[in-house]
Amino acid sequence: MTDIATLRRHLAANRFMPVPPPELMFCGDGDFRAIGAEFLERMVRDAGLEPGHRVLDIGCGIGRLALPLTQYLDETGSYDGVDPVAPGIAWCAANITTLYPRVRFRHLDLRHPLYNPHGALPTAGTPLPFAEGSFDRVCLISVFTHLGLAEVLHYAGEVARLLAPGGCCLATAFQMNAPAREALAAGQGRLAFDPAADGPVYYAEPDAPLAAVAFDEDAFLEKFLRHGLRRRKPAHYGCWSGRDGSSFQDICIFEKE
Repeated sequence: MTDIATLRRHLAANRFMPVPPPELMFCGDGDFRAIGAEFLERMVRDAGLEPGHRVLDIGCGIGRLALPLTQYLDETGSYDGVDPVAPGIAWCAANITTLYPRVRFRHLDLRHPLYNPHGALPTAGTPLPFAEGSFDRVCLISVFTHLGLAEVLHYAGEVARLLAPGGCCLATAFQMNAPAREALAAGQGRLAFDPAADGPVYYAEPDAPLAAVAFDEDAFLEKFLRHGLRRRKPAHYGCWSGRDGSSFQDICIFEKE
C-alpha cells in the first residue's frame, strides 16, 4: 500500500474529491483537503489507525476527515460521524455515504450557542447512540475548543465506554501550561487568550465564550483520568499560543489504563 505520507500528499492535491459549498464551511480556516489529509496522517502515525478499524468521529463537521478516510479504510473498516449541524450532516450523507456505504453520518440535535442554538438536547448527559466497545479509534478534532469542562468530562466517559479493548482516542484542545503562557505573554499568540486570567477555563472572545476555549492542561487531563483514559505520551503542542508546533491545536492520544 502507498505509504501514508505519499497518500497525504495525493489527497491534499486531489481536486476530484468533493468539497462542501462555501455556505457550509463552518469547520475553521485553511485548506479543507490539506487539513483533512493531515489529520488522516496523524490518525495513522500517532493513533495507530489501520485500514480495518472502526472509527468514530465526534464533531465530524462537513466530512473533512471522512473524505480522506474513504481512500484509506478497506472493506472491513468503517466510519461513523456525528455532529449537531444538520445541513453539514445532510451534505455528507448525500455526497459521501452514497458512494461509500460504510462511511456513515448521524445528526445529533445537541444544543450549542454557536453551532446549534435551538438544539433539543444538552451535550453533557446525552449518550452517543452506539453500543459499548463499538470502535477501535475515536477522534474529537476541534471539539473541546468549543465546549466547557462539563462537556469534556461527559465525552471522556463516552470515549471510555465506546472504545474496544486496545482502542485509543485522538483529541485536540488548547491546553494552557507554562510554555503556552510564556508565548502568550510575549504577544506571540494567534488567539487572544489572557495567560494571566484565572483558570481552569479561558476564553479568547468573552462576548462569544465558546468560539475558542482553552483549559489548564492538568484540569483537562483530569477529566479523562476520571474515566480511566491516560495520555500515553506527551501532546503534540500546537502553535496557537505562539510556541513552535507543526499543528495549530494541541493533539493528545488517550488510551484506557
